[in-house]
Amino acid sequence: MMDKQVEFLVKLRDAVLMIADAANEFIDSLAPPEVKEKNQASAVQEINFTTLRFEPQQGAKLGDFEVAYKQNNLQDKWQSAYNILRNGNATIKDRYHGEGYQYSYWLYGEDKIYRQKLKPKTAT
Repeated sequence: MMDKQVEFLVKLRDAVLMIADAANEFIDSLAPPEVKEKNQASAVQEINFTTLRFEPQQGAKLGDFEVAYKQNNLQDKWQSAYNILRNGNATIKDRYHGEGYQYSYWLYGEDKIYRQKLKPKTAT
């Protein structure tokens, strides 16, 4: 009996998070371009991405990076992260990250989310 209650609450929580993400995406789509640039600094929390299972990779040009494959992750978590990156137009040249992020994120190809460790900022 208790397992069903926990399962229900987890599903309810996940549904509410998906609704909140959808509302935020819609609100962002209504904002003028100058506001969108300002809001990039206030990106969603990185937890939306760190809950995914990433696999280490290495490339000649990129060096070390990681990939989260759709089939290796929970559907709702992966889709939520994918939607954030898609709506943010995250590409390898224009990666998605916010204040305090450990990684930058982008999309390339189908059913894959990429990330790479951010380099620490140097004081000038």
